[in-house]
Amino acid sequence: MIHALFNAPRIIKRFLCVSFDALAMAAAYYLASCMRLGTLVPPIQSKEVFTISITIAISLFIFIRLGMYRAVLRYMSTQAMITIGICACVSGLVLAIVSFYVNSYVPRSVPFIYSLLLFITIGTPRLLVRSIVQMLNHRVADRTTSVFIYGAGHTGHQLAVALQATPYKVVGFIDDNPLLHRTTVAGIKVYGAHSLPQLLQNKNAEKVLLALGSASHAARAAVLKKLEPLAIEVQTVPAVGDILSGKTKIEQIKDVDIEDLLGRDPVKPNPKLMHACIENKIVMVTGAGGSIGSELCRQIVKQRPKILILFELNEYALYSIEHELRSEMRGQEIELVPLLGSVQNRERLESVMSTFAVQTVYHAAAYKHVPLVEHNIVEGVRNNIFGTWYCAEAAIAAKVESFVLISTDKAVRPTNIMGATKRMAELVLQALAQRQKTTRFTMVRFGNVLGSSGSVVPLFRKQIKAGGPVTVTHPDIIRYFMTIPEAAELVIQAGSMGLGGDVFVLDMGDPVKIVDLARRMIHLSGLEIKDEAHPDGDIAIEYTGLRPGEKLYEELLIGDNVSGTEHSRIMSAQEVCLNWPETESLISALAIACDSYKCDDVKSILLAAPAGYRSTESLNDSVWAKKEKSNKLRLV
Repeated sequence: MIHALFNAPRIIKRFLCVSFDALAMAAAYYLASCMRLGTLVPPIQSKEVFTISITIAISLFIFIRLGMYRAVLRYMSTQAMITIGICACVSGLVLAIVSFYVNSYVPRSVPFIYSLLLFITIGTPRLLVRSIVQMLNHRVADRTTSVFIYGAGHTGHQLAVALQATPYKVVGFIDDNPLLHRTTVAGIKVYGAHSLPQLLQNKNAEKVLLALGSASHAARAAVLKKLEPLAIEVQTVPAVGDILSGKTKIEQIKDVDIEDLLGRDPVKPNPKLMHACIENKIVMVTGAGGSIGSELCRQIVKQRPKILILFELNEYALYSIEHELRSEMRGQEIELVPLLGSVQNRERLESVMSTFAVQTVYHAAAYKHVPLVEHNIVEGVRNNIFGTWYCAEAAIAAKVESFVLISTDKAVRPTNIMGATKRMAELVLQALAQRQKTTRFTMVRFGNVLGSSGSVVPLFRKQIKAGGPVTVTHPDIIRYFMTIPEAAELVIQAGSMGLGGDVFVLDMGDPVKIVDLARRMIHLSGLEIKDEAHPDGDIAIEYTGLRPGEKLYEELLIGDNVSGTEHSRIMSAQEVCLNWPETESLISALAIACDSYKCDDVKSILLAAPAGYRSTESLNDSVWAKKEKSNKLRLV
């Protein structure tokens, strides 16, 4: 019966609420008269009946206009109770006014008593209904998950309230503030972090939910470091900005962000550098549907370009980013132009840049998956080297002002074809920068970005959810990480600082040992690592061996000739480059080898080129590599 009532159509529920409130007003008036006159049978005249009838009709109309019946009973909030209080006071005022004009001689104290009783008779049943619903939800034992909330501040309180109508049961708060210990928030006790190991056992909690508000990534990383040894699943609420913007709701629990694990806080971008090459200009992004390209587009539209051209080979990727940007750009006077095309088609590129009078180009189109490019050498060379060259020549022909190449740390002393092609692309642009002064060429080099296609983090998450094993190529493999938004912001700012032929290197922070990252993700999923010391663990870590062309670690600089810039996380590298005739000779030799699909010849040309390309084995087993790794790298 109760479930049928809760699942009834909304119009029936509102009718029942209106009917109940009408009866509540009549009962409140009767009780107010009894209390005022001190009798259970007050002398009520016909004028008083008329007065309360008019009061009920007017009050219900006002209640509807004030939106009292829009509130869902099972989700009654403090704001809804305030509305009820206002409605009760307004109804008491209506009673006083009507009784005055009708001459019903209602005692002057009755409207005040009536308002108080009406608030009680209307508000209490609503709170009772909410409590019954919550009790019914918690009675479903197989759907209830006991959790602790880490953070007893405003965000934690909001989360506890939001979870009352969900299968989660909050059994306690954890907070680092000693002043909050042993207090209660929303009726739930607050404990210190030192008590958590014992509490998890006593309360049978299955998860810890982070409600740290706008705390920095460094602060979140410190909290996660405390929780990691407990091997309990840790999740978090969305960022405060996403909640305020309406993108997500506070009760939408999600896995811990990898940014929190790394503890790296992005530097606030310099508005001057962000605007310089974009604001009120015609901008083109190649590879606009990729991980980096799409984030560049998101950052670019925030800087209000005149036209943004999305150049992409993959139809669905182009559709996706265009649809996303259009939904975010409503009301903005920015022209969005989605164009299908390949960077290997020089005529298409030149036509687009000339037709739209493009002023800034961000070249993000590239094949970047190391093993795939290793097995598709010719296509990798054509896309990464010739695609960059064609795009650059088209930019020169169309008199583009600024051209920014998205490069990679794998271009430094490359041990794979992908890295060698990106280093060759850098050499091509450096030579073109010497050959002419029409277009300003800039290269920005950085490491792995979190969440990009092929990133190790989503792979680990997928493997952990599947029950393992988690696969790592080598126990000593090390990588730098950066978030995609931070990388895109730094690329835009670096591109604004270039003078021509510059190679900028982004400060990637401390390198991370991949196996340590895997261990942390397993522990924070509430699982134990299965190994020789723990044969009954949940998830095993397996080493699959280095993939073709894969390094144990990556570098960002070829030499030591590096200088700072006006941005704390952007460095300028001074590196050896070729003149245009030497570069053109190399490109011509590569073109002949690619046209005949002679992969061995392509590889030989790249090995002979001044790109620093050498085999993986010679780097990973060299004494120099071991010394560099032990002396210069700090592991997280």
